[in-house]
Amino acid sequence: MTAHLVGRRPHVEPAALIAALTVPPHFADATFDSYIPDPDFPSQEAAVSEVRSFAKGVARRGLGMLRRPSGGRGIYLDGGFGVGKTHLLASLAHEVGERAVFGTFVEYTQLVGAMGFQATRGALQEYALVCIDEFELDDPGDTVLMARLMRELADAGVALAATSNTLPGSLGQGRFAADDFKREIQALSSVFEVITIDGPDYRGRGDLRFPPPATVSQVLDACSGDGSACEDWAALMEDLTHVHPSRYGAYVDGLAVLGLRGVRPLADQAQALRVVSLVDRLYDRDVRVIASGHSLGDIFSAEMLRGGYRKKYYRALSRMLSMVAGEPEHR
Repeated sequence: MTAHLVGRRPHVEPAALIAALTVPPHFADATFDSYIPDPDFPSQEAAVSEVRSFAKGVARRGLGMLRRPSGGRGIYLDGGFGVGKTHLLASLAHEVGERAVFGTFVEYTQLVGAMGFQATRGALQEYALVCIDEFELDDPGDTVLMARLMRELADAGVALAATSNTLPGSLGQGRFAADDFKREIQALSSVFEVITIDGPDYRGRGDLRFPPPATVSQVLDACSGDGSACEDWAALMEDLTHVHPSRYGAYVDGLAVLGLRGVRPLADQAQALRVVSLVDRLYDRDVRVIASGHSLGDIFSAEMLRGGYRKKYYRALSRMLSMVAGEPEHR
């Protein structure tokens, strides 16, 4: 039976938000052994070794031992899209096990919004490791909030691990007046040891050449089974304005195939960033995408791809291409 996304308004209780901080399905089987370093980029093999070592350090210490005045420590996986940062972060979380939580940056900010700062800190500091995927500072409020949360968790002895396309000291540049928040950004930087991972997009799609768009009839045929949804692009873009990005995971839960009719280039940056968040949650759940209209490779304008969010847009394009191709991926 075909489902619909448009009109969904998922409600997630605060307690469920904590329970949902787990490795997403796409990386459910990720391990350090299944990460295949590119021999042309020694930093990849070095990163595996460093993250393994970090995992052993967290696993060796009991939760009580982590609570010491000297604080926890953190690692920050920096690199371009498609070098396997999230794979390594998921492998780390699997290695630590039930004493680890895993979520995206936006999920942690939403957690604070739903539970309050003190309750969020109290809940997270019960864990040995907090993993933060896609760490980016898009606005001043997030900068102050996350700087304080990371600092207080580290002070409580919680180990931290993050992935990002941007070095800690450069977070926020090109997006807001980052110079006005140097203290907060420097506080974040002091928590982490940076591990740089070089290399091209491992999906082998550095040129991001999308296949020709499907026809409307092909989209409808692909969406005829269970776990599928077929949506008009314009209607979906409008509907996303009514759902907070932190709930996009619940918004697409249960979906296996998403058909899109009448794809068009995005009108503005706010719309584009919502699409980035949606793409990430679809990718997490291994959803196949089939679309008619304009190519999905053309939805971000040239100006967007030159601006402060360009790394997010290129990551979204790479992930969309893998979902359109429908190929299984392994690292």
